[in-house]
Amino acid sequence: MTTPFYRVYRDFKACFERDPAARTPLGVLEVLLLYPGFHAMLFYRFAHVLHILRIPFIPRFISQLARFLTGVEIHPGAKIGPGFFIDHGMGVVIGETTEVGENVTIYQGVTLGGTGKERGKRHPTLGNNVVVGVGAKVLGNIRIGNHVKIGGGSVVIHSVPDDCTVVGVPGEIVRIDGKHLDEIDLEHGDLPDPVKELKNRIRNLQKEVESLEAFHKGQSNAESAKRGEKTDA
Repeated sequence: MTTPFYRVYRDFKACFERDPAARTPLGVLEVLLLYPGFHAMLFYRFAHVLHILRIPFIPRFISQLARFLTGVEIHPGAKIGPGFFIDHGMGVVIGETTEVGENVTIYQGVTLGGTGKERGKRHPTLGNNVVVGVGAKVLGNIRIGNHVKIGGGSVVIHSVPDDCTVVGVPGEIVRIDGKHLDEIDLEHGDLPDPVKELKNRIRNLQKEVESLEAFHKGQSNAESAKRGEKTDA
């Protein structure tokens, strides 16, 4: 069981490991003063301890204060492992029953939310070393496995196994266990576009249908011409 201070240290260290902008001579000062994602985690770590102690009102007040100051809303009841990094952070929402493993990275506009008014576990569980891209939504009581990448703008509503890459609306797995399902380099900034691929497939199907219609029309005209010749004879 790690202590809150160790978790804060890991969160602080993650800023330097995953953000090239922090690797400057004044990097330590910049992270301490200018990183809203790290500030949000400081508020959350403190509020979470109070939440565990069952102190009423104050944890939620702290989370709302953090939301006002940083643009990041993390419910104090969420369980977030060490090494959590929020890049930029504005618009991030993390629900009450969310569980997050170690060394997870999320970008601005990400929602780890629920899908309705059900009680109990209603938010996602993320494994270790997960990356959630800009504006992605992970919704409901689902599990996202270890070493999963979720592309920017994706909406994930089903569980995802370990070592996968997911993109699209709704989220579609495009890589499993390191094997690409399509021949594209699946870096975070160069993910495939399943909507564009679907449009291309529809266009190809439309061309095939038009070819078949033209072929059958030609066949029908030929048969009509033969019948006309027989009638004349």
